Amino acid sequence: MRRIALLTSGGDAPGMNAAIRAVVRTAIYHHLEVVGVIRGYQGLLKPDFISLHLRSVSNIIGQGGTILKTARCKEFFTPEGREKGVKHLREQGIEGLIVIGGNGSFYGAHLLSTENRFPVIGIPATIDNDIIGTDFSIGSDTAVNTALSAIDKIRDTVSSMERIFVVEVMGRKEGYIALRVGLGGGAEDVLVPQTEYDIERMCEEIKEGRRKGKLSWIIIVSEGVAGSREVASLIEEFTGFETRSITLGHIQRGGSPTAMDRILASRLGKEAVEALLKGETDKMVGIVGEKIKLVELTYACAKERKEKSRRDREIYSLVKILAT
Repeated sequence: MRRIALLTSGGDAPGMNAAIRAVVRTAIYHHLEVVGVIRGYQGLLKPDFISLHLRSVSNIIGQGGTILKTARCKEFFTPEGREKGVKHLREQGIEGLIVIGGNGSFYGAHLLSTENRFPVIGIPATIDNDIIGTDFSIGSDTAVNTALSAIDKIRDTVSSMERIFVVEVMGRKEGYIALRVGLGGGAEDVLVPQTEYDIERMCEEIKEGRRKGKLSWIIIVSEGVAGSREVASLIEEFTGFETRSITLGHIQRGGSPTAMDRILASRLGKEAVEALLKGETDKMVGIVGEKIKLVELTYACAKERKEKSRRDREIYSLVKILAT
């Protein structure tokens, strides 16, 4: 193998640039040429390629976002689109591809690898941390810390004005961020997509707390459950207490990655290159405990997540215990 390509796909995540840096410099260490694909799978079809060198990735380890950009591409999720993408790779003498992204990106990588017999390795990067086969995905730690910093500031106002605040964080299908900022920020309740919430029960708890002298609440809502305004409106309706809503939004995707995300991205980037060199394909590099693991992309994309679901239930239970 002499030449590999690299792309970032799906939603951006802090630490993607650190992974790009690790891939490029590890590849060059092993005497490989590296080609960057601009705007993910869209760039495969256009095509839109650039050469990446040692200096191309200087000083990007601490930058948020991705220097390779990212975009959605419906055409790639057709057999014809994937065939076109592989054709462009082969025309450039590229013999392997590394995909940095999440579930949707990995599914596309799996199809590209199996349909066209093209070597592909995935690196998990998503703030939702919803990839199976890895304890953490790049960007998830930074997103939690970004949201937690905002919650700490909101808590100052909540306590000063003795109000109820409903704070919406990212997570359409997963409550990873919500549960962790809920626990780390001392929230009184957390609403996540994995469990049904009982607004009447919550409001009864709020009224009971007021009778006991509790004057302020923070309730964290994952965006996949409901909007913060909707939940705040219901709380006001059921309790009669003034309630405010806040949506943190895309600030959770941006910003300089934490040390944990930089280190994780660097380790996974190096392992992804070496996996390609060993002849591996259709797999993801993940971390379990402190060990780097290779898992099948089909497994990484699976919806079944018993271990993470059990951990989420434990965290939610602890939120409620400590909020009493």
